[in-house]
Amino acid sequence: MSTTIAEEIVDYDEALERYDPVMGLEVHVELNTATKMFCGCATGFGAEPNTQVCPVCLGLPGALPVVNEKAVESAIRIGLALNCEIAEWCRFARKNYFYPDMPKNFQTSQYDEPIAFEGHLDVELEDGTTYRVEIERAHMEEDTGKSLHIGGATGRIHGADHSLVDYNRAGIPLIEIVTKPLTGAGARAPEVARAYVGALRELLRALGVSDVKMEQGSLRCDANVSLRPRATSGQSQDDVPLGTRTETKNVNSLRSVERAVRYEITRHAAILDKGEKITQETRHWHEDTGVTTSGREKSDAEDYRYFPEPDLVPVAPTRETVASLRGTLPEPPGERRRRLQNDWGYSDLEMRDVMNAGAVELIEETVAAGATPAGARKWWTGELARRANAEGKGVEEFGVTPAHIAELDGLVRAGRLNDSMARQVLDGVIAGEGAPSEVADARGLELVQDDGALEAAVDTVIAANADVAQKVRDGKVQAAGALIGQVMKEMKGQADAGKVRELILAKLT
Repeated sequence: MSTTIAEEIVDYDEALERYDPVMGLEVHVELNTATKMFCGCATGFGAEPNTQVCPVCLGLPGALPVVNEKAVESAIRIGLALNCEIAEWCRFARKNYFYPDMPKNFQTSQYDEPIAFEGHLDVELEDGTTYRVEIERAHMEEDTGKSLHIGGATGRIHGADHSLVDYNRAGIPLIEIVTKPLTGAGARAPEVARAYVGALRELLRALGVSDVKMEQGSLRCDANVSLRPRATSGQSQDDVPLGTRTETKNVNSLRSVERAVRYEITRHAAILDKGEKITQETRHWHEDTGVTTSGREKSDAEDYRYFPEPDLVPVAPTRETVASLRGTLPEPPGERRRRLQNDWGYSDLEMRDVMNAGAVELIEETVAAGATPAGARKWWTGELARRANAEGKGVEEFGVTPAHIAELDGLVRAGRLNDSMARQVLDGVIAGEGAPSEVADARGLELVQDDGALEAAVDTVIAANADVAQKVRDGKVQAAGALIGQVMKEMKGQADAGKVRELILAKLT
C-alpha cells in the first residue's frame, strides 16, 4: 500500500482562471527488433533476469557496438509517419550520467543531430476538434536496465532493504519522440496529452515497429508541465514567458497521462498562488493515490556532458533509402478510421465512442472474426467499456479477445442466448471459465426453444394479470411490457423477449 501524501492543490477550474498550462511530451518507444540496438542480444520480454546480456550491453572494457540496421529503418519510418524531415547525416552521442541501471555510466543517444526533426501529428479530441502537436525531434537511443527495489511498502528505493538490477532491457532500441511546447490547449491540456499519446500509439502500432504495450513499458510517456500567468489586457499569451517545468516520468497508461497532467496543473497553481517558485525536477506518478512525488532535481542538457560517440560511424541514409521506406508506410490512422466507419455504417457519435474506448483495432478484429459491426460495437463500447470505466481499466485488460466477442455475438444472433444471458456468459469468460460456448454449456444457459412451453407461460401470465391484459386489448400496447417481464420471470430469463412480445400481442390484439 502506498504511503504517498498529496501536496496542496487548488481547484482545477480555478487554476485555469489564473494560469495558462504549457506541456512538453516525451514518448519513449521500444522497438520490436529481434536484437538490441548495438549488439546481438535478444529483446524478448519476461526472460529470466540478466540472461539476455553480453559484453557490449554490459559496457565491459573493449566491447565495441554496431548499429542495428533494422532499428535505423524503423526510426526513419516513424519520422516519416510524423511528417518529419529525415537527416541526410546524423550521429550518436554519449549522454553521461551515473545510475545503477546504466552499466556503461553513459547512454548512447542522439543530441543535436537527431535522425528525424520538425514534424507534426494532428490529434482528434473527443468532440471531434483537431489539435496539431508539433514534433521537435525523434531520435535513436538505447534503453536502460531495470532496478528492482526489495522491501519497503512502495516498491521504490525509499524504504527498500536492497536493490537488484536486471540488465536484460539495457540496450534495447528506443526512439524518443519529443514535442515542441504545446500551448493553447487551456483547460483541455490533459485531454490533449491523452489524445496525443493515444494517437501516437495507434500510429506506431500501424507501422508495426513496436508492440506499444504501455503496461510492459514498451511505450512510456514523460509529461512536462509548466504554468504561466494569464495574459493581461492588450498582451498576447504567446508573449508571456514560460514557467518552470516539472517532468513526471514513465507514465504508462493513457488514463494516467491525463490524470498526471491534471494533477501537476493543480499542484503548480497552489505553489504559485503562495508566491513560491516551482522546483525544476522529475516527479513519480502514483496510480493508486493519483498524485506525483518528487524524484530528483532535473538536469539540463549541459549537465550530461554530451559528446560524439567515438565508437560508432555516422548514420547517413540515402534519398533512395528514405524514398523506399516512405513507400512502406501504412494507411494513416485517421484515413483508416474514416474508411472503417464507412464500412461499418457507424454514425460520427458511434465512431467517436469506439475511439474513446480505444476499441478501433478490437472491433476491426472482431468483425474479421465473424461478428456484425453493430454487435462488435455493442459489446466493446457498451458492456466492456462500462466495466472498464468502473474498474479504471482499459477494455483490453479483461482477457476478452475479438474471437470471444465474435462467438458471443454469433450465439445471440443464432437465438441461443438473449442479451441478459450473454452478459452472464461474458462474466464467465472474464472469470476464466473458457470460451463463450463453453461457459454457456457449463452454466446451462440457453433460450427455451419449446414453443409449447413458452405459450403456456404466456397464457399463465395473461390469466394472472387480467387487468393489464385488458389494457392491451383496449389498444394500450405499451402495457404489454409488464406482461413480457412477468413471462421472462416465469421462464427464468431463458426466453426470447421479442418472441414473447409477438405471442402476447397475437393473443390480445
